[in-house]
Amino acid sequence: MPSILVVGADHLGNMPDHLAEIGFNEVMHMSGRKCQMVRKGIPDKVDAVLVLTDYVNHNLTKVIKQQAKDQEVPIYYAKRSWCSVKKALCDCTDTCELLQQRGSRGH
Repeated sequence: MPSILVVGADHLGNMPDHLAEIGFNEVMHMSGRKCQMVRKGIPDKVDAVLVLTDYVNHNLTKVIKQQAKDQEVPIYYAKRSWCSVKKALCDCTDTCELLQQRGSRGH
C-alpha cells in the first residue's frame, strides 16, 4: 500500500480522503512549523513526498528535497488546492507507475 508524506500547511482538510481515492492508503503530515520535525527526516516507509509550496519556506523545501534525494524517494510540488495536487501526482507517469508497483507488491 503506497504511503505519502505531505509537507506544509497546518491542516490537510479532506486531502487525505482525496489522496486515498487516487491510491495513497497512508498519508502522513509534517506541517513544518517545528524545526525538530525536519531533523527526524522522512520516515522509511514513505513511498513519495508531496511539498505544498504555498505553505512552506524555502529552507524547509531545500532540506526535504535533499532528504528525499538521499533516500531515493520521489518528491512532488504543488499548491494546496486539490486540483494542483492531483495534477502534480496524476499527470506524472512516475507516480502512476509507483502506485501500480507498490499496490501489486502489497507494500
